Amino acid sequence: MNILPRDLQIQIVGHLVEGASIRSVERMTGVHRDTIMRLGARVGNGCARFHDRRMVGVRPGRLELDEAWSFVGKKQKRVKRGEEGVKGDAYVFVALAATSKAIISYRVGQRNGANTEDFIFDIRERVIGNPEISTDSWSPYQPAIRHAFGPQAIYGQITKTYRVTDLRRSPAHRYSPAEVVAVERNVVSGTPGYISTSYVERSHLSLRMSQRRFSRLTNAFSKKMEHHVAAMGLHVAHYNFCRVHEAHKQTPAMMLGLTDHAWSVGELLDNALVGEPFIPAPKRPRLTVISGGKT
Repeated sequence: MNILPRDLQIQIVGHLVEGASIRSVERMTGVHRDTIMRLGARVGNGCARFHDRRMVGVRPGRLELDEAWSFVGKKQKRVKRGEEGVKGDAYVFVALAATSKAIISYRVGQRNGANTEDFIFDIRERVIGNPEISTDSWSPYQPAIRHAFGPQAIYGQITKTYRVTDLRRSPAHRYSPAEVVAVERNVVSGTPGYISTSYVERSHLSLRMSQRRFSRLTNAFSKKMEHHVAAMGLHVAHYNFCRVHEAHKQTPAMMLGLTDHAWSVGELLDNALVGEPFIPAPKRPRLTVISGGKT
């Protein structure tokens, strides 16, 4: 079995988490793109297992929840019969701790009630206490949070109304985000002190800038769901443990007390592949929820 030298593995992973595409990493390193893709999938799945081990027993004061749109293979309108669940929309659910800016939980799948409920229960298993929760107006959040956190949940929703876009606008403005014309904040239960999803929406920008396949208007999109999920696992682990937040001058994991220093890519690689350095990671349960089923 041909194994890349550790320094070359670190170099490749370092390029991948800085927004480089598979083919650009191939040109920079001289390693074949298939080898790069296999390494990225292996490390990404290892990072997902590492996240499950380490991101538990945390006590965030306030959580912001939101979903980022992405797709695999083709846009949803072009998905053919028999391709459901492996092609088309693949939303990324993210739970961000507002103070530490850490990603506590994430999930990749269709934007439906089943995935929303699994996402909320995953959060409940990771956090201690009863944090304040803010979400957008996606309706399945309410029953899922009530079911997972009980009637004592401190929960508020923010609803944004956007101006209707005009498709006849000039190309210079066609891809600009729609203008927000009204914002409404509603207390669902408890007494939340602040209702906002601004931090988690900003984290989506970090995702799209640091993982090429999540960029908009790109031909570097994921071709397989397994690689899409692995890329998200790599991003979350690198974001939490390696990337120093500009506001705190620390990594989110340091803010949560999970580590005392900012990790290098080599440390992340060692922790992601601990115990099985040369064995491809098995498929994670997150893959099974793409079709709408529960783990």
